[in-house]
Amino acid sequence: MQSKNVGKVIALYITTPENNERISKNILQVDEEGILLDKHYGKDLDRSILVTSIDSYKLVEKEGITIPQGALGENLLIDYNPYALPVGTRIQIGTSIVKICQDCTMCKHLSSIDKKVPKLLKDDRGVFVNVVKPGWIKVDDEILLLDEK
Repeated sequence: MQSKNVGKVIALYITTPENNERISKNILQVDEEGILLDKHYGKDLDRSILVTSIDSYKLVEKEGITIPQGALGENLLIDYNPYALPVGTRIQIGTSIVKICQDCTMCKHLSSIDKKVPKLLKDDRGVFVNVVKPGWIKVDDEILLLDEK
């Protein structure tokens, strides 16, 4: 298996099951059911981990809209844009390996940030991944694209 370093993790977030609060984390533990301690853990496995590129925030910012990191609902904010990668692409992040399973669709709550945001991020909000190999993901971890031979 070959790998290519493409970027790093900028920030990590979970949403608490108790009060729906978004919390910034320095490290996350992931397994086949998602992110431990996150409200989506063990639910829809193809939608339990959202990876968003910093490019999404830059795209919105170009239109004069400033939103705080984490506001797009991402669990992992990265400095690499994975949106054009095909479903099935494997990525190593920290000690875990994840696989892209689908693009993220728009959520109604994004229009509460600004009415333009859903249209601006129609194809640029993020990708959902599921866990192939459990492990730990930390801020500043490298992102490696994996290529099976």
